[in-house]
Amino acid sequence: MAAAGSAWTWMVGALVAALILGVTEPVLAKDVSCDHPSTAGRSRSSRDLESGAGEDGGADGETDGDSEGSSSRIVNGTDCELHSEPWQGELLQRPSQLYCGAVLVRPQWVLTAAHCRKPFFRVRLGRYSQSSNYEYGQQLFRGIKSIPYPGYTYPGHSNDLMLIKLDKKARITRAVRPISISSHCPSPGSSCLVSGWGTTSSPQVNFPSVLQCLNITVLSDDRCRKAYPRQIDASMFCAGDKKGRDSCQGDSGGPVVCNSTLQGLVSWGDFPCGQPNKPGVYTNLCRFTRWIENTINANS
Repeated sequence: MAAAGSAWTWMVGALVAALILGVTEPVLAKDVSCDHPSTAGRSRSSRDLESGAGEDGGADGETDGDSEGSSSRIVNGTDCELHSEPWQGELLQRPSQLYCGAVLVRPQWVLTAAHCRKPFFRVRLGRYSQSSNYEYGQQLFRGIKSIPYPGYTYPGHSNDLMLIKLDKKARITRAVRPISISSHCPSPGSSCLVSGWGTTSSPQVNFPSVLQCLNITVLSDDRCRKAYPRQIDASMFCAGDKKGRDSCQGDSGGPVVCNSTLQGLVSWGDFPCGQPNKPGVYTNLCRFTRWIENTINANS
């Protein structure tokens, strides 16, 4: 009985210790696949990807890649030109499975959506194809510090952005280059470009073989709020068109580029993706330029 009591005491102590350690870990937003919209009772769905992407067994910086099927389009988009989006990054797990996009904004910093936060991940830059073959120009990093915006809320996805510090500075090449963040908020009617490796169909899941690009149009605040009543705030903007061009699951955290500057990040939208009157919703980065600059300076 004494031995059993000692074992019970040890187990209780271990459980308490685990709980204590658990609350010291960052609180992570729930990852959402196309089959599991993030908000019960609403049509809202974040656009990260928890499952469905393939993985390979390559070593770091050598033969790592993803085997995610093939498709020619991202929900009515087209193949990007090679190296046309050198700031495009991807967040990887297990060990080379894409689950979110990212954007290089400084040689040692990328931006992504706050709902993409995970305890451990890698960041890959300079990638175009998602085949398992090594691609010349790609660079692989560890994320050593994740800093979500303090005002991020889940499941509403307000203030949906996060800075990630890389374990080393990226080499600036033709395939890898940071992009400047716009200090001006987007104007309705502006033409922008969103890119990513997210699913090209919804609700069925199909992944592209190469990076996809999509031209979208910024919509007015009134039209955005009409599409998503009581779900839009100043940290968001809508973009899309009547033809159902849209980002989708797996594109979260990826760039929205307007007039050659970074205007937004893929955040959330309706489920399934690509519905004509349900545009994509993007993080409005013009509201966060001071926080981004101050955070990078304080952690460099």
